[in-house]
Amino acid sequence: MARPLRIQYPGAYYHIMCRGNARRNIFVDDGDRHHFLTLLGESMRIYKVVLYAYAMMSSHFHLVVQTKRGNLSEFMRRFNICYTGWFHYRYGTCGHLYQGRYKSCLVDADSYLLELSRYVHLNPIGGSKFKDANFHDRFAYLQKYLWSSLHGYLDKQKVNELVSYDLILGTIGGRASYRRFITAGISDGIGDLFQDVRHQTILGDDDFVAYVKTEYLEKGSSRDQPAYRGMQTEYLPPDEILSCVSRACGVSRENMVKRGGGGTHRGLLAEFLHRYCGMTEASIGRYVGGIDYGGVHQLRRRLKLRMNADKQLRDKFQDIDEMISELCSK
Repeated sequence: MARPLRIQYPGAYYHIMCRGNARRNIFVDDGDRHHFLTLLGESMRIYKVVLYAYAMMSSHFHLVVQTKRGNLSEFMRRFNICYTGWFHYRYGTCGHLYQGRYKSCLVDADSYLLELSRYVHLNPIGGSKFKDANFHDRFAYLQKYLWSSLHGYLDKQKVNELVSYDLILGTIGGRASYRRFITAGISDGIGDLFQDVRHQTILGDDDFVAYVKTEYLEKGSSRDQPAYRGMQTEYLPPDEILSCVSRACGVSRENMVKRGGGGTHRGLLAEFLHRYCGMTEASIGRYVGGIDYGGVHQLRRRLKLRMNADKQLRDKFQDIDEMISELCSK
C-alpha cells in the first residue's frame, strides 16, 4: 500500500500541517505560543531550515519552509519532540499531543509559493465563526491576530526575525502588492489550493513531478529514497476508499455505489476516489453506478459548494481525509 511521500532533497520547499490529537488544543495560552516559536527558531538554526510563513491556531499549525540540506524528517522530529515534551511538562499530561504523523506537501515554489503563503495567512479566518462575517471584520481580525507571519508581510516595522520575507515579496512586487493580494483573497475567496496535489503530497504540475522523479528519485535506490516506492505504487484501491466513506457516512457500501443514490455521500466518495485513486471522472462514474463524467463533475462541484456553507460537512470531510491518510501510513 502506498505511503504519503516523504521526498527530501537540498533546497526543497514544503507546506507542513500538524493537528492536535482528537482535535484537542495544542496551545493553551500565549506562553505556549511564544515557546513554540522559540523552539521552532532553535530547530531552524540546527537544521538550516528557512521559514517563509506560519500560522498557529489553537488546535493546529501551518508552516511553509525550505530545507537547505534536505532534512525535513530530522527537523520535524526534533521540533515536535521538543514541543511535545514542553507541553507535557507544563501541564502534567502524557501521550500523543499530535494526531498521527505531521502532513507535509512538497511544493513547486515557482508556481505555488505565493498562493500557499496566502492560504496560510488566511487560515485564522477559515473557521465557522467567520462564515457570515463581512470583509471589514475579517481583515480587521487578521490585522489583530498575533500568531501568524502576516504582519511582517504587510508592515516592515513588524517583521519577525524567524521569517524570510524577500522571496515571496519579490515575487509579487512588495508589501503594498501583497496587501492587495491578501484583501483580494478575503473578498473573492481562494478556492481549494490542494486540489492540485499529485501523488498525495506534491503540490505542482506534471513537469514538476517529472523533474522531482528524474532528478531526485530515479538517481537513487528505493532504499536511499523510500518515497520513490510511493510513486511507483501511487494510489489506494477504490474499495478501500469506498469502505472509509461508507463507515463515515453510515451508508452501506451497496447504497454508496447504487445508481440514483444520495448526492452528498456520493459526492464525498467521488472526491476521494479522484484524490487518492487517480481515477478520472468517467471511471468514477462507472464505479458509482454508471453515471456519465458530467454527473460526477456535478457531484464534486456541489460537494464543494455545500462544504463552503456547512461546517459539519467540512469536519466530516476532514475526518475521512485523516482516516485515509492513516491507511496510507500503514
